[in-house]
Amino acid sequence: QEQLVESGGGLVQAGSSLRLSCTASISTFSLYVIGWFRQAPGKDREFVAQISPNPRLTAYADSVKGRFTISRDNAKKTVYLQMNSLKPEDTAVYYCAEDQIGWGSNNYRYWGQGTQVTVSS
Repeated sequence: QEQLVESGGGLVQAGSSLRLSCTASISTFSLYVIGWFRQAPGKDREFVAQISPNPRLTAYADSVKGRFTISRDNAKKTVYLQMNSLKPEDTAVYYCAEDQIGWGSNNYRYWGQGTQVTVSS
């Protein structure tokens, strides 16, 4: 069974950068769409970004477009989320998830445990 582990969260000031990592446990990771989601206290989980197996397709939420960049290194079984110009409203627990169906299915079956990102003003 696939396991995903996020890392890289922390407490930073507004305007700073962080890079989150999502590392998978199985080699077939390279075949699947990986997404990043976040959940702030008292709010629903929301989509942040996703990337296709070969990294030609990416998609972003409007709220992070131009500030966040998703990328992947299939040899390392890792997907990254580079977050620049962080804002207090980016504060949330960030989760990565794996969609084994394909681009556009939004069928994220496997989820990591999350990593906390806190942005102070």
